[in-house]
Amino acid sequence: MFKKVLIANRGEIALRIIRTCRELGISTVAVYSTADADSLHVKFADEAVCIGPPAGKESYLKIPSILAAAEITNAEAIHPGYGFLAENAEFSRICGEHDIKFIGPSPHAINSMGDKAVAKATMINNKVPVVPGSDGVVDSYEEAKKVCDEIGFPVIIKASAGGGGRGMRVVLDGSELKKNYEMCRNEAESAFNNPEVYIERFVQNPHHVEIQILADQHGNAMHLGERDCSLQRRHQKILEEAPSPLVTPELRKKMGEAAVNAALSVNYEGAGTVEFLVDDDLNFYFMEMNTRIQVEHPVTEEVTGYDLIEEQLRIATGESIKDRTVEIEGHSIECRINAEDPEHGFRPSAGEITVFHPPGGHGVRLDTHAYSGYRIPPFYDSMIAKLIVTAPTRELAIKKMKRALQEFIIEGVKTTIPYHIQLMDDPNFNKGSVSTKYLETSFNFKPEEH
Repeated sequence: MFKKVLIANRGEIALRIIRTCRELGISTVAVYSTADADSLHVKFADEAVCIGPPAGKESYLKIPSILAAAEITNAEAIHPGYGFLAENAEFSRICGEHDIKFIGPSPHAINSMGDKAVAKATMINNKVPVVPGSDGVVDSYEEAKKVCDEIGFPVIIKASAGGGGRGMRVVLDGSELKKNYEMCRNEAESAFNNPEVYIERFVQNPHHVEIQILADQHGNAMHLGERDCSLQRRHQKILEEAPSPLVTPELRKKMGEAAVNAALSVNYEGAGTVEFLVDDDLNFYFMEMNTRIQVEHPVTEEVTGYDLIEEQLRIATGESIKDRTVEIEGHSIECRINAEDPEHGFRPSAGEITVFHPPGGHGVRLDTHAYSGYRIPPFYDSMIAKLIVTAPTRELAIKKMKRALQEFIIEGVKTTIPYHIQLMDDPNFNKGSVSTKYLETSFNFKPEEH
């Protein structure tokens, strides 16, 4: 096992990695921007190195600064967490060149799955179901029109290098195609410095279901069941659960086998997630693969008993996962608590947390880097906590989540806690009858009376 690991990230995921490292007897190095000097991941790491000013491109995205921090602290490995450099093939390659183990997949695997058009072609070659669409990048409006004539409307245009809901446009008919095609290319160029786009048939009212996989350095791969991530706003997940209320044992087997085949096809190493769209008839289609740990990984941990960070670390040292077995027990739900104001269009709410009272009790887990007196910086993602509950059944998990949310007191900033409390009482959510568009089209949040 490694003696020292640098965590190239911030916030709750950095603290999450530090905790597992400490349990395994691994020393940790935190890196931080000047805006994060008071974050808990800095306080709890064995060593901490400031790598730059608040802007991500000057700190958490600055590869030379992170490598310098690893070298001066004699870190043997770097865990990238999620976001920032976690899916950067160049970072993975440079770590290798400096004899520092990148805790994640190879540059080849990241490139194969990080470019959505390449990933789709890879899935087709490996007989994994995909949404009908272009064979790859669509370079002209004329080509876009030809693709749409073949697969039919509605379609969705996606940035090939996209993510986080950016560079996506739904086109309902031919009259909207040219305008949206050009706008999507411009958005892709602006957001990702890559104007390439591809086109897919738009699946109406889909469910978003993803499979967690592990793969070692010896050609072994396995899946740990699915997570349902259908509750989203503007393509951003706000609640995840495992197992999915939609998925049958037969569908889990098929999707799991497809996800494992996807991982094996690119010689994958580490933890990864294969994401699918599932329609009401339980047809499933490959969407993308995330070559990193996911924000929502705790719900899988809770129902399988696996520590996914520990698995990443062990796989990175060369341990085999052959003959591992998985049993899914109970039901787990995660609510992302963001520093946002749901009464005013979810606008960000940075500032100082004056009161922070976490919930507790049996089956309640809170992953957070926040505390009373912590000042939320305005430079990064607005998520400040992940509230996870686990119970024997989905019905009991929903009741437990509502209770835990009502106990969770955060003052000084606005949060999405009231939104989640109302969601727990929503009849369609309680039935598991939701799609990726449900929150935007059918759920009515009622502001609190002051």
